[in-house]
Amino acid sequence: MPETPLHALHAAGQSIWLDFIDRTLLVSGELPRRIRDDALTGMTSNPTIFEKALATGTAYDAQLRTAAEGRSAWELFELVETDDVRAACDAFAGVYRASQGTDGFVSIEVSPGAAHDAEATVAEAHRLWETVDRPNVMIKVPGTPEGCVALRRLIADGLNVNVTLLFAVAAHARVIDAYLAGLEDRAAAGGDLRHVASVASFFVSRVDGAVDAALEARVAAGTLPRERATALQGRAAIANARLAYRLFRSRFSGKRWEALAAKGAQLQRPLWASTSTKNPAYRDVLYVEQLIGPDTVNTMPPATLEAFRDHGITARTVDGDPEGAERLLGELRALGIDLDQVTDQLLTEGLASFQKSFDTLIAGLERKTAALAHAATVA
Repeated sequence: MPETPLHALHAAGQSIWLDFIDRTLLVSGELPRRIRDDALTGMTSNPTIFEKALATGTAYDAQLRTAAEGRSAWELFELVETDDVRAACDAFAGVYRASQGTDGFVSIEVSPGAAHDAEATVAEAHRLWETVDRPNVMIKVPGTPEGCVALRRLIADGLNVNVTLLFAVAAHARVIDAYLAGLEDRAAAGGDLRHVASVASFFVSRVDGAVDAALEARVAAGTLPRERATALQGRAAIANARLAYRLFRSRFSGKRWEALAAKGAQLQRPLWASTSTKNPAYRDVLYVEQLIGPDTVNTMPPATLEAFRDHGITARTVDGDPEGAERLLGELRALGIDLDQVTDQLLTEGLASFQKSFDTLIAGLERKTAALAHAATVA
């Protein structure tokens, strides 16, 4: 198999994870092929992905038909979700072993209702960890203040954690501190740090969606020339993410980190999420090409992965011109667009979106199991 731009991306130090999972992918042989041919080294899942997988097709019908009796829709979802994630973990087991436990992870998310409850997050994370029962499963928790409390405890307990829904550099800083504190807690208790992994999932394209809309509103109000707005659009998300990477490099250096690294601790890598291009005026691989560099992960939906395989260009870009990134955000502030306010709103909307997807998923499962039961009675 000839090498593709995806192999070049992997060689540049960026892990390629697929932001998608469904039963057909797992049983058809497609996932092992992608691992082999696309340099794929991990996978992420969330309620939105499972909602779409369960709502279309019949891949889950046989399991639902036999398992439905006596189980709630929530329990059925967790059953099929953990089965899929376990199978995906097994598919990535070779990657996990070859990387000595630093890659090959599959993420599974705690329910959105636990986002502001650290105790509930910890309890659900442990239940999912024990149910999947694979060393390369990674539990997703939201990057809320309560999520940071949970993160510290889960890392101290030896669980792998993917901290999701990060939009702000300040939130990223809290997450890094919680991760380091969790490692310190584990080390103080005599725990092994070598196989405790974490990523910090920094959402990208949604930042441009919000900032671009704010710039358009100022054009419409006559307070900003069209030319100036156009020059600023499509740049805030990359600038924000590059500042997050600079923070990552700064925090994972110096005496505190060196003491943990000497005990085998792993970096908490930045993971670029929401990297599909929402604005058709922008290059379809913009949020991949502009954030390439060592010790990073990019989780791509299938269409973005296919696009990068076809025409992606690899060059180290993630740490390019951080001073320019600061200037850009300063220009936006001067226009009354405060990125802290933007990212706070995006976190609120992100949590609401996941809750809606989860509610829709549960409602859809209830309808499907009722339809399957009815079909069985009239057969």
